Amino acid sequence: MADEVKNLDVQEFKSEAQPSQAVQRDINFILDVPLEMTVVIGSTKILIQELLQLGQGSVIALDKLAGEPMEVYVNHKLIGRGEVVVVNEKFGIRLTDIISPTERVKQLK
Repeated sequence: MADEVKNLDVQEFKSEAQPSQAVQRDINFILDVPLEMTVVIGSTKILIQELLQLGQGSVIALDKLAGEPMEVYVNHKLIGRGEVVVVNEKFGIRLTDIISPTERVKQLK
């Protein structure tokens, strides 16, 4: 049995330099998508034995110093840093540094 090799005519895709106004991106449809925001005040590693000894009133030392900026993550991606504030008796964060769009894109890779 001889296998035949056939040429396949494939239409070449052409990219438009600029999309038409009708095709312009409209981000309004994603504005109500919920995202998870997390502010990290610090972390530490402890032994299971130490964990079992924790009780009400125990103090756990974290790796951040007092006054050091907290990291702000959206969907587990670092987007900035800030300082803790109190607003109407609730904790909040004042953003002091926003990660550049270039750096955010690098995190996706």
